[in-house]
Amino acid sequence: MLVHIPSPLRSYTKNQSEIQVDGDSVQGLLANMDKSYPGIRFRMIDEQDGIREHIKLYVDRKQIETLNMKLNGTETIHIICALSGG
Repeated sequence: MLVHIPSPLRSYTKNQSEIQVDGDSVQGLLANMDKSYPGIRFRMIDEQDGIREHIKLYVDRKQIETLNMKLNGTETIHIICALSGG
């Protein structure tokens, strides 16, 4: 699947804005991302397997709230990071 990587996470993907990752669920996709790009999952997912407050995950333009969503391999994933500061 095509995963769009936001600027704040590109240091994990060697500055790639898009990567290809497989997974049968969002949880599996993130686990596979972390195998190829160590540390990236922790930046998005907390210790209780919840999506961090400043991260939004979209599967085919629909925001998801849980990592249990099944994937069929044709989806496009967007990761959005909220900006902070003032």
